Amino acid sequence: MPIFTDCHLHSHHSGDSEASMESMIERGIALGLNTMCFTEHNDFDYPDSPDGEPGSIFLLNADSYLYELIQMKEKYAGKIKLLFGVELGLQPECVRANAVFAKNYDFDFIIGSSHVVHGKDPYYPCFFEGRTEEEAYREYFASILENVKKFQNFDVCGHLDYVVRYGPNRDENYGYDKYKDVIDPILTALMDKEKGLEINTAGLRHGMKDANPCRDVLKRYRELGGELITVGSDAHKPEDMAMHFDQASQILKDCGFKYYCVYEKRVPSFIKLT
Repeated sequence: MPIFTDCHLHSHHSGDSEASMESMIERGIALGLNTMCFTEHNDFDYPDSPDGEPGSIFLLNADSYLYELIQMKEKYAGKIKLLFGVELGLQPECVRANAVFAKNYDFDFIIGSSHVVHGKDPYYPCFFEGRTEEEAYREYFASILENVKKFQNFDVCGHLDYVVRYGPNRDENYGYDKYKDVIDPILTALMDKEKGLEINTAGLRHGMKDANPCRDVLKRYRELGGELITVGSDAHKPEDMAMHFDQASQILKDCGFKYYCVYEKRVPSFIKLT
């Protein structure tokens, strides 16, 4: 496996995972990873789900999370490096709450992700009701641009085309060229703010043709001069960790990247792709 760090991982400290932190770590060691970054969810003002699940499940108890992580760091010292990350759900109305939360903890790494658009998560079919798939995708990309412009304290933009995983036709009719008028401003804003991009292999795990974002978006980011790229499986259970990392490595090289990044104390290190 050419990539030895998984920078997007969830355990039972995230509301949508039941995996123990220790089971994730044991799996990481078995896979030959040398570094893992847990990025537990924190989504302020996440709506209650259509099936009645309270949105409060995505409010992270960061103190409990950090306490267990410190214990695991001590237990597995010398076997694997464990980093303290978070995946912040970005929404315009949560800018202040996210800023305070991010400042209150010494995170190694912060992913800024757009999960909720005008009160709805594209994970649920109701996001797509009453309009075309393209209209829904465009609304999602517009929300990312708004979030990136309004919020500063994150390191990389998570799964930029997350919406495509759950669209009625998923990525069948999706491509960079069709949406470049709304994607390019996002990439430019990330560059202007010296923020990076994540290649998230969950898209491949969900049966899509490509990772999130698709390779043409990654290629365009590189053409614009972007070099800050992290690799994450977005695993919520041990068996999904580092899945499709061989393919991710090849995608990055095909798009012109020579390195991927690992953040520690919010500072990126560049690791050569082999």
